[in-house]
Amino acid sequence: MKRLAQSNALPPVAAALLLFALAGCGRDDVKVYQVATNDIAVALPPAAAPMAMPATMPGGLAVPDNSSQPKLKYILPDGWKEKTLTQMRVASFGITENGKTADVSVIPLGGMAGGDLANVNRWRKDVGQTALATDDDLNKIAEPVTVVGQPASLFDLAGTNPGTGDNEGIVATILHADDTAWFFKMSGDADLVKKNKPAFIAFLKSLAFGPPVATAATDLSQLPAGHPAISLPSTAADSTPATDKPSWNVPAGWQPGELAQFLVAKFIIGSGDATAAVNVSQLSGNGGGLLSNINRWRGQLGLTPISEADLAQFPVIDATGGKATVVDISGTDARSSKPAQLVGVVLPLAGQTWFYKLMGDPAVVAQQKNALIQFVQSAKYPDAH
Repeated sequence: MKRLAQSNALPPVAAALLLFALAGCGRDDVKVYQVATNDIAVALPPAAAPMAMPATMPGGLAVPDNSSQPKLKYILPDGWKEKTLTQMRVASFGITENGKTADVSVIPLGGMAGGDLANVNRWRKDVGQTALATDDDLNKIAEPVTVVGQPASLFDLAGTNPGTGDNEGIVATILHADDTAWFFKMSGDADLVKKNKPAFIAFLKSLAFGPPVATAATDLSQLPAGHPAISLPSTAADSTPATDKPSWNVPAGWQPGELAQFLVAKFIIGSGDATAAVNVSQLSGNGGGLLSNINRWRGQLGLTPISEADLAQFPVIDATGGKATVVDISGTDARSSKPAQLVGVVLPLAGQTWFYKLMGDPAVVAQQKNALIQFVQSAKYPDAH
């Protein structure tokens, strides 16, 4: 068997996947890799760039900070070769066969990252397909897939590249996890992409996140041309001056938690198995839209998406500077497979959208729901007038 390339022991899920692969494939060429995000500072030579990148970014884009980004572990499919990483990518691979090529990339961005509909329509344009009109249209072409043990949607697109006239294929997935949108994309020769679709799905199933590693801020000049405009908050605890954050009346028993990517604040409630977490994040504009974010939260609890008409069921409360929508849903945590409840508050304010999410043990969340609402209503925002 070839040497396993890893510096830390695999978590149980990843170890089980590895054992399954070893037992089922009957070959000795299974390789397990992990990518630490401090590698993403390596610049890709212009001649090897997988696609044209814009000289300047679309309006509304802010530089994301990949601090606290988790290590990515995976089983590398046969025939895939690791490529030099650009600053936007935390993993990058090339596939070559009989003169045909395909590219595989993994890119994390904050919040809804422009929204799934806009991103899929960008990919559809790349293969000469017309844009979809609604999220319902998007759901009709989505295929269920598992990524890092969580449910996600897979999009399989093929057509003709408008620029080159070549037959082009794209198979891609967007995973929403912890207020981050992870883009997993394979693109290139249509036949080669189609042939490697099963390997791509197996790659997604093998993925696991390790502990985070702090890195330097990434360079958004590596974002693909035409990407929907987004704006991402700073994530490092010491990178945002205290005056730029809201002030709150923090409820008793809420303990500060370690900030992950794209979070403005985090609190932990409870102890042992009976715990819940409060995440606070902020995005420019509508943050991807109320419906998209509610469906993202529903996906985290294993629930099916709702439609625009269903938004009327959610109550609205008074908050600093405007009205906020309250979401209260229950289901099964896709990460732990345990019952969970989520109470979220979405507040549009002064050209931004604030997201407050309380999620965890149902008893703790139910007991802390009013405390969350009071916490939101106590907020004083630096730019609010």
